Amino acid sequence: MASAVGLPGVRLLDVHALGGLEMMRAAAKARDETLPAKAEQPKLLAITVLTSMDNAALRGVGIAGPASRRVVQLARLAKKSGMDGVVASPHEVRAIRRACGKDFLIVVPGIRPVVSGESKGGRKGKTSGHKTDDQARIATPAEAIRAGADYLVIGRPITGAPDPEAAARAIVEEISSALPRD
Repeated sequence: MASAVGLPGVRLLDVHALGGLEMMRAAAKARDETLPAKAEQPKLLAITVLTSMDNAALRGVGIAGPASRRVVQLARLAKKSGMDGVVASPHEVRAIRRACGKDFLIVVPGIRPVVSGESKGGRKGKTSGHKTDDQARIATPAEAIRAGADYLVIGRPITGAPDPEAAARAIVEEISSALPRD
């Protein structure tokens, strides 16, 4: 952590929340002690439960209970340890926001945009069909923004698109449509 926080341009760093309270506290302490007091510190995030894991996958690695409860429990632990936020699926954003407050950062992977094409019933237009890849807990960019996400992680829907630039533009438009209007 001490080496990473000193790199130029680093704004966000993450650790796994399953490393526990003491590991997260050590990461926060290393960040705080490495940089001068007036330096802009990178934000520390704790990864909760991977978006590729559903309840069955969690049981398979010995973690009982629904992902939603485990994620909120890990988010509370992250906040207690001094983390600035968490990485969590879009399904848990509202619950994390209630449990940890409006200033706690929530970074959301598992984003799959609305796709154009044939909807059910054969009509052309926008559909909520997603290519999920290995993701189990997903949402559209608009759904994640409306839930209260601070940052979205969007990779394969852009890099795997036939026209990545057009895909990125469409995602930006979808995000813009979901932002609160003043």
